[in-house]
Amino acid sequence: MVSDGDTVQVQDVLGTKVKVRLYGIDAPETEKRNRRTGRISKPGQPFGEEAFQALKGKIGGQRVTVEVRDVDRYRRAVSVLRLGGWDVNQEMVREGFAWAYRQYLDRPYASEYIRAEEEARREGRGLWREGNPQPPWEFRKQVRQ
Repeated sequence: MVSDGDTVQVQDVLGTKVKVRLYGIDAPETEKRNRRTGRISKPGQPFGEEAFQALKGKIGGQRVTVEVRDVDRYRRAVSVLRLGGWDVNQEMVREGFAWAYRQYLDRPYASEYIRAEEEARREGRGLWREGNPQPPWEFRKQVRQ
């Protein structure tokens, strides 16, 4: 199940559900609603819904490989998702649905993801169609204030 452009929930062969944060990328925030009241609890960003739909279209209902790299403070498995031999995280960046999250990138992914972002910017793909899109980490900081 896809939660937003960089978070999914997967189920292992034993049926255990695990929340997964895609490693090395940060996608625009999606609007969050209170389940009980239906009211908006957190605003979204431009291209947040598009990033969600893109990830859902890539992996929705398919069997993926989860390469866990870390566990974050929210107890999510920070992972590289693979569909076949294909790096889903990198493709989200290459298609302009996420930033390379430089603050958290290590080798060998750093150069690959940064190169994918530069390519998306140059080609004006996805969120790079906008002149100067606000990175999600700046948006989250602004919302908290």
